[in-house]
Formats: sequence, C-alpha cells, structure tokens
Amino acid sequence: MELENVIKETASRLLELAATRVPKDVEEALRRALRGEKGEVARVQLQNMLRNIELARKTNRPICEDTGLIAFLVRAGDGFPSLGRVPGLLAEATRRATRRVPLRPNAIDAITGLNTGNNVGALAPTIEWEVVEGDYMELTAFPKGGGSENMSRLFMLRPADGLMKLDSIVIDSVVEAGAQPCPPIILGIGIAGEGATAMGLARRAVLRDVGARSPNPMVARLEDELLRRVNQTGIGPMGLGGKTTALDVHVEYACRHPATFAVGIVFQCYLARKASARISSDGDVTYLTEFVSGP
Repeated sequence: MELENVIKETASRLLELAATRVPKDVEEALRRALRGEKGEVARVQLQNMLRNIELARKTNRPICEDTGLIAFLVRAGDGFPSLGRVPGLLAEATRRATRRVPLRPNAIDAITGLNTGNNVGALAPTIEWEVVEGDYMELTAFPKGGGSENMSRLFMLRPADGLMKLDSIVIDSVVEAGAQPCPPIILGIGIAGEGATAMGLARRAVLRDVGARSPNPMVARLEDELLRRVNQTGIGPMGLGGKTTALDVHVEYACRHPATFAVGIVFQCYLARKASARISSDGDVTYLTEFVSGP
C-alpha cells in the first residue's frame, strides 16, 4: 500500500478506535474509582459508565453520541516524506471515518451556522504539529466533546499571585463546571507567559496517561495536591456526589515573561478519547494506545 493510503487508513482507524474504545489507563482508573466509592448513587454512575464502555467495545459503536470535534496531534520526523500532503490526507480520513464508524457531523461553520456534514471545514479537523528527528510520524487522534470543551478557561494572573492563586482558580473552575464536563474528569493545566501557549499546554496535558506525573518533582507534587483538592469538592461522578470528581490532574508549563502569568485549564470528560499510532517512512504501522481487549 502506498504511504499516502497508509496514512489515510491509519488516521481513519485511529478515529474509529478513539470513538469506540476507552484507553486502558482510563478504564482501569474508573474501576479503581468504583472500588473506592461508598455512596450508592456514585457507584451506580460508575457502573453505568463501565457498562457503556463494554457495550461500545462489544458492538463497535461510539461510546457517546457526541463524537467530538476532530483533532490530530502530529509528531513528524524531519525525514518523513509527504508532510505537505498530510493535512489533506487527514481531512480525507476524517470524511471516511464519519461515514464508516459513523461519527456525528459536528463541524459547524462559525459564520453561517451551517453543518458541513462530514466533520471537515475551516481548520477542521484541527491539526497540531511537533517536528522531531527521524523518518517516522506519530499520529494521535483525539476527538473533543463539546460539553467538556465548553468548560475550558484562560486566566491572566498577576505574577505576584502566581502559584498561590492557582489552587483557587482551579477549584473555582471545577465547582463552576459541576456536572457539565461529565465527571470524573481529567484536568489539564498549562502555565506559560502567553494565553495561547498556556491553552495549548493544557490541551496537551489531558492526553497524558492517568497516573503519569511530571518529571519535575515540584510539578508532580502540585499535580498530586490539585487532584486531592479537586476530589475534596465532592462533585462526584456525573455531578451527583461522590469521592471521585477527577481521575487525574496534569500540569505542563513553559517559561513566562516577568510581567505575565497565564494559566489555561482544559477539561476532559471521563471517556478521555484518544488513539495513537506510529507510521514509518516505509509504511509500517504500530498502534501505540493500549485498550482493554474482549467484550
């Protein structure tokens, strides 16, 4: 198979996996949450979530009716061929997956209000690029649902406040969001010198595996503390009360200007849809995301 066809077929398959499967780390986190919950209402909600995941896996149907706004993260090796054609190939893969899975058409023209009908349009699908050394391409599909995305927040803090105010804005944002992002959530936090960078880092943060910690010990401790504080809110699964409001909190950061302190917060719902694969320049494909097998 020609490399361009490999890219299209792999991207389409990743969208199918992301829509119909939940990554193993997320599913295992939900099962741990169920074991730790004592309240009957919270337990029923978590049981329903896990049953939903099992049914989607068994029937190969989308886990949620909102199959998200389509996004791809492309880690492209500088020696990988046909990079200039990748955006068009990903658009065609999105059209194919929309028909085949099927995916709900969610791409709305922001000016006319009309649905494009195939999840492709102005800057849709969204593509984020990262250039690395090598002759391969790592491709991640991560459809993002509207309910959780609506809760995203950007704060421009005074540098004097900095990390001291981080706790309060995170907790206030989680409480304000309540049930709307379909908790238990994964919370991504980006800290940077400008708003765009902070939001981009927060978006990347939600793609990290549940339980993964920053290599910076100070940031890792911050993640643990914020997770503890978020779960103390008692919002619980689907906002109906319980011990598990978040499965994890991930923090990414960049250097800032002396006069700026930007904090981006991105919410991810309990499904945390994502699927990744590595494509070599000779067309070999290795799927990277681990899923629970069987019904």
